[in-house]
Amino acid sequence: MFKKAAVASALATLTTLAQAGNPIVKDIFTADPAALVDGNRVYLYVGHDEAPKDGKDYVMREWRVLSSCDMKNWTDQGSPLNVKAFKWAKADAWAADVTKRYGKYYFYAPVEHDASKPGKAIGVAVSDKPSGPFVDARGSALVSNDMTRETDIPWDDIDPAVFIDKDGQAYLYWGNRVLKYARLKPNMIELDGPIHTVGIDNFTEAAYLHRHDKTYYLSYSRNFPEETAYATGPSATGPWTFRGKIMDMNKVVKTIHQAIIDFNGKSYIFYHNDKLPTGGEFRRSVAVEELHYNPDGTIAFIPQTAEGPAANPSAGCK
Repeated sequence: MFKKAAVASALATLTTLAQAGNPIVKDIFTADPAALVDGNRVYLYVGHDEAPKDGKDYVMREWRVLSSCDMKNWTDQGSPLNVKAFKWAKADAWAADVTKRYGKYYFYAPVEHDASKPGKAIGVAVSDKPSGPFVDARGSALVSNDMTRETDIPWDDIDPAVFIDKDGQAYLYWGNRVLKYARLKPNMIELDGPIHTVGIDNFTEAAYLHRHDKTYYLSYSRNFPEETAYATGPSATGPWTFRGKIMDMNKVVKTIHQAIIDFNGKSYIFYHNDKLPTGGEFRRSVAVEELHYNPDGTIAFIPQTAEGPAANPSAGCK
């Protein structure tokens, strides 16, 4: 029994260690990272690119979740959610975000709404665990295309990013071409007031909000093909001062989509590129780098690497 257990443990370790370095996941194509720090682990949520090698469009039916206690070795924890969980949706597990509140985990998911409200929409799913499974928390879309009229495109309600401020107020940011935000009610599944728009330099998509010291940082994908840029402000709603580019556009894939976290005293940025064999526009791969702040609080430029960050283990990390 001891030998069998030892062999099983060794195989499990090898499986986890195979994830080290960039891209983080090497056996499937992944995109659109979102990350959540919970206790001594980081949970990484990614879309699953399933397009064939010669595919001409995104094929995304599910999200996947991985976790790590050292930012170097990642454990695949399966699929916490797929499009079928939303009975009112018909396709497209696009770029999501996840947060924790009152002991529950909330998953903000952009999908294609059914014919009753055509266009992209944002649903909310909930779970008692960061790894899921998540279930539809509303039975309807939180945001649908008929609620926003700023553009004439049907995919302008995508890329949700949730942020809970130090006073407990939660905000949802989202959009393509036009950046929008709204307050969330404490239950995290209803908007609390009107939808606002934000003027930001050459905004494309992938808004993400985080706070460092007393400054708020609004990062996003700028131009197309996309580079990662950011602005800073004194509050979660600005006003925003454009600060510049922090990551170059990819050489092949036109999108990049970032998420930024703090973990064990260091800061990190997740993104996606095309670095796996046969990777490309619809076959992307999520990667991670350490992020550094300059003495004046600006973010230093971040090059993409194959090595990724050094290990940064939590206490008791195995």
